[in-house]
Amino acid sequence: MSASIVTRRRFAALLSGATVMSPYVLRAQDASRPLRIVVPWPAGGGVDTFARVVQAPLSAQLGQTILIDNIGGGSGRVGTQTAARAQPDGYTVLLANDTFAATEALPLPGTVSVRASFAPVTLAASAPQGVFTHPRSGLKTLADYVAAAKAKPGALNVGIPGIASSQHLTSELLLRAAGNATVAHIPYRGGGPLIQDLIAGNIDAGVVTFAAAAQQAAAGQLIALGVTTAERPVAFPTVPTATETVAPGFVQTTWMGILAPKGTPEPARTRLHTALLAVLKDPAVIERLQTLGFDAVGLDGAGFAKLFEQTITTFAGIAAERGINAES
Repeated sequence: MSASIVTRRRFAALLSGATVMSPYVLRAQDASRPLRIVVPWPAGGGVDTFARVVQAPLSAQLGQTILIDNIGGGSGRVGTQTAARAQPDGYTVLLANDTFAATEALPLPGTVSVRASFAPVTLAASAPQGVFTHPRSGLKTLADYVAAAKAKPGALNVGIPGIASSQHLTSELLLRAAGNATVAHIPYRGGGPLIQDLIAGNIDAGVVTFAAAAQQAAAGQLIALGVTTAERPVAFPTVPTATETVAPGFVQTTWMGILAPKGTPEPARTRLHTALLAVLKDPAVIERLQTLGFDAVGLDGAGFAKLFEQTITTFAGIAAERGINAES
């Protein structure tokens, strides 16, 4: 299964085959200590939004306090290094998205390798990447966006949550699929700061995880031009896909999931996977995630690892083609 063609139906099929462990497994770890989830982005981005949705129900499942620790910088690398240095005792984990496949595809010397430092626990959710603009830009549709990018190559200023982030590479994949259009990508420390600058009109457009800017679009502060998934977001059926507008057949789904530092005991990883799986099967959580533009997944560590490798291959290919490196 290619990382570029992961669909809602496929994820639903994977989720339906998951199993639930006994309550004893959930309570096996010392619940008096909090579970720290490192979110390697500033507050307000897509990964942080997902973390906040599952924080309370996951805490209830585990009988344990959940702490969200936002550590931004370096396209996720700073937070990753922090989590990698934590004791592998099951009390610190990393909430990663597909940007970590990008950092593996384009490694910086001296930085932490996610492959070498973490074990996949659960692929928790999938989501579209969204192309957004502000109401004063004059861009009304994804076709307008592509036409402007072609008319004056490099003239459109398009925000991304970091150079060589998954949003950056997905943007390049979309521009290639739409006829090799070109924009000027402007890096930010995360989706939250990018969205604020976009609302202010300081950039022309932005590519972020759809959930990060969905509410601002619903409020009229931003315009959602399109999404990169095969299907329109459940809660936003008027937002078209790239494949039905400017790039037939184009699909690139973003994902996020939990990784544990290498050496974390298997019972601790199983306990967390089981609890998170129960949360992702909760109808209230599913509805809330869909309202924000996410789809619950619940894929186990082995399946997560496979998708991770496939995404690395996809991102390495477009980076080589477009001349992108981690030090760009």
